[in-house]
Amino acid sequence: MSPTSTNENGSSANGARAKLDDKAAPYQGEQPYGMPNDLVIPSIMDIDGTDERLWVPQAPDVSFRPLLLSTSQGYFVNILRVKKSGILSRHQHTGPVHAFTLKGKWHYLEHDWWATEGGYSMEPPGETHTLEVPEGVEEMVTLFHVTGAYVYVDPYGKAERVEDVFSKLKMAREHYEKCGLGASFVDQFIR
Repeated sequence: MSPTSTNENGSSANGARAKLDDKAAPYQGEQPYGMPNDLVIPSIMDIDGTDERLWVPQAPDVSFRPLLLSTSQGYFVNILRVKKSGILSRHQHTGPVHAFTLKGKWHYLEHDWWATEGGYSMEPPGETHTLEVPEGVEEMVTLFHVTGAYVYVDPYGKAERVEDVFSKLKMAREHYEKCGLGASFVDQFIR
């Protein structure tokens, strides 16, 4: 069967209108008013090649790289990088947490499972646990999607401090101002 030729108005030589391939056509309607822009960050898996200024210090040998700070919905997505072994923190979750381990391994003292490179874990709201990076792990890097807050607690559950999207935003603004990127650098991650 030979292809049908069309004229400039889309009609074929026999007068039939050429059909637009609907599957390959982009959406033609309006997007909702007030909808935020997409957020695309290239090369997040290139941990070692990342500009060090993007990593926000959180504690000695602990830093994070913000990817999304949802102030309107109370969650954040960041990459946590730990360059030490030992106990990192004991905390309770007020919402669910999703974790994808990119490098190294870690676990909670309260559980038998280990989060290992390439693995995924979900932590339910309300759970309290103690994060440990084991001896021999030089660097642990994990992408966390955190809804709500971490409430850092003592061994008996007494609250010591809280970390949420707003405290992450504050730390990032202060760090980016100090390192020369400017406090507004973090604005690109806010939705």
